[in-house]
Amino acid sequence: MRYSIFSLARNALGGHKGWTPTWRDAEPKQAYDILIIGGGGHGLATAYYLAKEHGLTNVAVLEKSWIGSGNVGRNTTIVRSNYMLPENIRFYEWSMKLWEGLEQDFNYNAMVSQRGVLNLYHSDGQRDAFARRGNAMRLSGVDAELLDREQVRRMLPFLNFDDARFPIQGGLLQRRGGTVRHDAVAWGYARGASDRGVDIVQNCEVKGFVVENGRVAGVETSRGKIHAKKIGIAVAGNSSRVAAMAGLRLPIESHVLQAFVSEGLKPLIPNVITFGAGHFYISQSDKGGLVFGGDLDGYKSYAQRGNLPVVQDVCEGGMAIMPMIGRLRLLRGWGGIMDMTMDGSPIIDKTPIEGLYLNAGWCYGGFKATPAAGWCFAHLIARDEPFPAASAFRLDRFARGAILDEKGQGAQPNLH
Repeated sequence: MRYSIFSLARNALGGHKGWTPTWRDAEPKQAYDILIIGGGGHGLATAYYLAKEHGLTNVAVLEKSWIGSGNVGRNTTIVRSNYMLPENIRFYEWSMKLWEGLEQDFNYNAMVSQRGVLNLYHSDGQRDAFARRGNAMRLSGVDAELLDREQVRRMLPFLNFDDARFPIQGGLLQRRGGTVRHDAVAWGYARGASDRGVDIVQNCEVKGFVVENGRVAGVETSRGKIHAKKIGIAVAGNSSRVAAMAGLRLPIESHVLQAFVSEGLKPLIPNVITFGAGHFYISQSDKGGLVFGGDLDGYKSYAQRGNLPVVQDVCEGGMAIMPMIGRLRLLRGWGGIMDMTMDGSPIIDKTPIEGLYLNAGWCYGGFKATPAAGWCFAHLIARDEPFPAASAFRLDRFARGAILDEKGQGAQPNLH
């Protein structure tokens, strides 16, 4: 079924009895040309672009739980391309361009809202750092505006400018950034892939790999053995676990990242705001709730939950820039598992095992990268060569010393 104003009107007149399931809940076959492990945003986007851009439809996506149960449904919905290193700018700007046409491309309302992303700065040093970043963005053709204090005040008069511990001096604005409904992205890609013949297999956990003469030949799953010529791993925070089943050790640590939502309010925050003197970011959902988050929990974990010290730290960051939110009640919090690399940049590459491909190490950038990650991973799997926008995201860059350290924190994953 194609969604349109006409299909909406037709089903409204028919008592909404004509809607069909968004995607097929398929039973696994014994063999496929390509298997994608992970039914999150990246795995589903990869399958979608394999079918749409490369004509490869004998493909299955294997998800151990239900579609949208992982990080794709556990983030704060922010999309942006305000990076500084040329390799990251090129990749995330490609993702922004795909976001801008995504809803028309897969005929699904993902609620793409380019409301703008504003990074506040609170010192002369931060201003200079944001000026460098903005100039790097503009040299690469990406929009960026450096705002002074009064420009920010006119845009967001409710922030604490005058008696704050960390006075706001200005901000770096990317107007094309914004938010996207996270679970709708998973549903839209699942629908688009399924309509093109891809099997979406839920409740199918991978237990091991079948490797013959140095080449991958299939996987052992909770629903039996499935053979495949090529296999892609796109499982975010579980990348190390799944890769270990194939005998691979990845330069990745898994950490918990918490996020929160408040009770609903009337429209208050028009864009995405980040706090420059601490790690805090906030936006307002279409339901009225304030959606916000902050730093990782410091310890390594595979749990999708966090601890109270981070809750306190995040709330303190919010109070520092807008004390008025202290009267709000938190409705809920959740945690996602972040696959943190040693330099804070991702990996899209072949592995040493022939026919096995890796999409991992997304740190904080996984959701905003979804369209480009799927596009580039599909290109790699289909053609056995990297897409230009992701050519720097090599697995062997740590051994070669060709790291992409956007934050300049060194080889300490939890700091990225």
